[in-house]
Amino acid sequence: MEALIQIFKLAENGIPIKEICRRTNIARNTVKKYLRLLDGRSIRELSKKELSTLVFEQDTLNSRGTRYQQLLQHFESCGDDLDRTGVTKQLLWIEYKEQYPDGYNYSQYCYHFSEYLQSRDVVMHLEHRPAEEAMIDFAGYTPVYIDPETGEQVKCQLFIASLPFSGLIFCRIVHSQRISDFIRCVNEMMLYFGGAPKIIICDNLRTAVTKSDRYEPVFTDLCYQMSDHYQNVFQAARPVKPRDKAMVEKTVSIVYNHIVGPLRKQTFHSLEEINLAYRTKLEELNNKAYKGTKQSRLGIFTSEEREHLIALPNHFFTMKKSVQLTVQRNYHVQLSEDHHYYSAPYQYAGNKVKVLYDDKVVEIYHDHQRIALHQRGPQRSSYHTCPEHMPSNHQVIHQVRGWTPQDLLHEGEKIGPSVHKAIERVLQSSIYPEQNMKSCQGILMLKNKFTELRLEAACARALTGMRVNYTLIKNILEKGYDRKQDLFPEQVIPAHENIRGPEHYF
Repeated sequence: MEALIQIFKLAENGIPIKEICRRTNIARNTVKKYLRLLDGRSIRELSKKELSTLVFEQDTLNSRGTRYQQLLQHFESCGDDLDRTGVTKQLLWIEYKEQYPDGYNYSQYCYHFSEYLQSRDVVMHLEHRPAEEAMIDFAGYTPVYIDPETGEQVKCQLFIASLPFSGLIFCRIVHSQRISDFIRCVNEMMLYFGGAPKIIICDNLRTAVTKSDRYEPVFTDLCYQMSDHYQNVFQAARPVKPRDKAMVEKTVSIVYNHIVGPLRKQTFHSLEEINLAYRTKLEELNNKAYKGTKQSRLGIFTSEEREHLIALPNHFFTMKKSVQLTVQRNYHVQLSEDHHYYSAPYQYAGNKVKVLYDDKVVEIYHDHQRIALHQRGPQRSSYHTCPEHMPSNHQVIHQVRGWTPQDLLHEGEKIGPSVHKAIERVLQSSIYPEQNMKSCQGILMLKNKFTELRLEAACARALTGMRVNYTLIKNILEKGYDRKQDLFPEQVIPAHENIRGPEHYF
């Protein structure tokens, strides 16, 4: 561009073409061609963009001609058809030749078509944040080992994961892509990283995704359980869009070059043996410095990314079974597997709930919120009830049924000494104190109807008699005798010679 401007300025200043060629070191015919393009216009009338369009596009048109322009028009009209079912470049070329018989042959057609598609298909550079996401995938390569007993080759699956920010790589060989092996891979990945990323991006593998969709993929129950366990989320790449997880796609190639290739001549005889060899090479790869730098994947991860990972739970994730149940009127759900009953808050009686359970725990969910958690084990009792799940009146009954004689005496003492003494008298009125515990419970419950102060007064009055029981105290309270003065005040018998005193009986 600078040389062109110099040519035009020299020409405007009246410098001969021969001198312009000497000063710019450009051929005479080329200088003449550029000067003809101005067509008498001044260089000051044109911007650099206009000048570039005038000169360089004209060069392109002249060099490629009309036939190339026809080809571009053809690409613009049918370029999107290549994604349709049954459409190939061969078919498009045949249609092109029918429209333009003197057009390009097939090899040149394919070359220009590739250039056209590449010019349209631009990519975007994404900046990855520390611990933001991990990309996982099962590689197409299937490692094998020789079964020492049968001598047959056992094909395996290669699981690969990568943290895009640091590039840290994890790989694990398992027998299949089934749920149990997928869980094992994810658990060991989390353990290797020492924490959980906020997002796990996976392919649309059957273990993780039940319905693939560009915007709202439907994940399996396994992924939702795993997300709840590790406090992160799963995302699925768009179908047939490997660029959505380009980092792990590149990582697969790196693993092939640095692990699979160097180990290609080794023979393995167990899954543990092949994993040990792969882990050794993996450590070498993660500790190897990036080209042109002194930093390694592991170094960047340790210094900049590890601290941002989500802390791991105390135990590995285990898959839980899932069932839909209805909370019964007694606010319990029944697991038909062991015929045990587990309580839920009484407010959810009659509602449909989701129950997740394994060998250790039972979780009850309503509207995606956990409302109950129970330990699951070989308990003898078939009912597992949390007191806080009961309504208030049931909680009182449950509490009372668990009282001992010492608990009853303690409760009576908290109300007053007369209540404590009355409870003690009732318990001692039988050879077996447990037989009268229900009467004592009834006496204590009277405080809810008549207040503790009146119950204390009623017990004090009842203690003046020969026997104390629940019915006597209840009658005193109902008839209000606890509030009245003594109906039979003690009378003093006057002294008389005909009246015998107590000493007569000794």
